[in-house]
Amino acid sequence: MIETSFRDCQAWRAEGLPLSTSSNEACKLYDAILTQYVKWRNDETLGGIEGCMSAIQTADPNFVMGHVISTGLELVATTSSTRLNERLASAVKRTVELANSQNISPREKQHVRAIELFSHGNFPKASEVWEDILVDHPTDLLALKFAHDAYFYMGAQTQMRDSVARVLPHWKPHTPLFSYLKGLYSFGLLETRFYDQALKVAMEGLALTPDDAWSVHAVAHVYEMRAEVDEGLKFMESREKDWQVSDVLASHNYWHWALYFIEKGQYEAALQIYDTQVFKRCKASGSMLDTVDSSSMLCRLEMEGVCVKDRWRELLQITQPHTDDHVTLFNDLHFLVASLGAKETKTTQRLVEGLQELAKEPGENQQHRLAESIGIPMCKAMMEYDQGNYNQAVELLHPLRYSVVNVGGSDAQRDLFNQLLIHAAMKSENKHHQKLGRCLLVERDAVRPNSPLTQRLMQKALALHN
Repeated sequence: MIETSFRDCQAWRAEGLPLSTSSNEACKLYDAILTQYVKWRNDETLGGIEGCMSAIQTADPNFVMGHVISTGLELVATTSSTRLNERLASAVKRTVELANSQNISPREKQHVRAIELFSHGNFPKASEVWEDILVDHPTDLLALKFAHDAYFYMGAQTQMRDSVARVLPHWKPHTPLFSYLKGLYSFGLLETRFYDQALKVAMEGLALTPDDAWSVHAVAHVYEMRAEVDEGLKFMESREKDWQVSDVLASHNYWHWALYFIEKGQYEAALQIYDTQVFKRCKASGSMLDTVDSSSMLCRLEMEGVCVKDRWRELLQITQPHTDDHVTLFNDLHFLVASLGAKETKTTQRLVEGLQELAKEPGENQQHRLAESIGIPMCKAMMEYDQGNYNQAVELLHPLRYSVVNVGGSDAQRDLFNQLLIHAAMKSENKHHQKLGRCLLVERDAVRPNSPLTQRLMQKALALHN
């Protein structure tokens, strides 16, 4: 039996979010899964998220929202595609069939519709359905979190912020998981450049819940975007004990910590974090967030002139099985970085050709629709860069600068592509490109003053000029 602090049938009804099941155990397990999802943490005393998912099946095999949360979480993890994973595809189908065969509430029907849309790669439509739920049920945290994730995958920064702003007044401090909305809101604020407000809101969240890893993560972003490196290092270190227990997000927070070291040019310290935390956790979890971070970090170090070649081979073991997934362009670009780093030409080719095929197919998959205009040209730019064709890389990347946001991720994560363009421009023989590189560095300096990384690149760029 699951502990009493989780909400039973009556508690969910009292909150205006009734669940269509007569099993109190199933209702509590639903709450337990939701809580771990929001906290970015597998609670071992509950058997973790996986354990709760199998327990909810046992408690009530026909509980529609049990299927929605379990299948939905697997979908938003983006670790596998319903195109290739038959078990996942049939889990979605089973959820839809259950919903059609039962007398469930309109809200629950909408939840089923949203995950079905998401499973087809129709992130925009799925988000609309989640937002519709929130108009009538602003405290439906599952709808809020799923929408937040979908916006993140679309790079829909303003929507991510406003989605939380709209529901905040309806939440009361005693509402379960209330404090975690602060971290969610802070993240939307910082992705829309409201750094002061983002910092204030995240700190409010941490005052209520010191081990809220997502609020810590929001603060890490603010320091990153302002190039306040020493503040960032101090903050991550002073809070490490609080946030490292959130096993789902810990690796990503360590990645943020390492970015400060890369920024300072302290590559050994960054590699130490990569080896002992980021990659180690990535190997254990196989999660997309951890995999993308490992790939991004090695690429950044390599651009800084650090030799990481053996590490690419190890990382390839993890990225290679995902070559045909094509769930999000953001993942694809990071898998490509790894196959290029490991000099695995066949994998590189297969990834890009697969994406080209999917881009031609008609359908509602928003990521595949974007492949033609953004995904494939970016892949090609990275391949040209890898071949030493810097002129070509600049010609492909430069026109995409302001649309790269659509591949998803955060400003901090997408900075990889800004850096790549700057390096390509500086390495190009074309004088105009070299000037462009300097212009981009001046612009970078204006946005995040006093960045040691920008200063280093500036010095390099000026040396070219002489």
